[in-house]
Amino acid sequence: MTLQLHRPDGRGGLEPRTETPKDWRHQLASPRWNPAALKNTEMNPTRTGVAVLFWLALGALTFVLLLVGYGTGFWK
Repeated sequence: MTLQLHRPDGRGGLEPRTETPKDWRHQLASPRWNPAALKNTEMNPTRTGVAVLFWLALGALTFVLLLVGYGTGFWK
């Protein structure tokens, strides 16, 4: 006996399910949730080119920092 085939009857027992839902995804949505897309008006997405340049610069800076650190003997 599973809850897929039976449902609680409100008195602590189970009763057979009489109808089979056609769209099971409808059962997953709560009526409290608004399924509309939520927009964050405070967020301005970064352009792809700027993001790529940032990560390349960060990688280059890290590489230079490691070279200088090992070159001066700081990390020996």
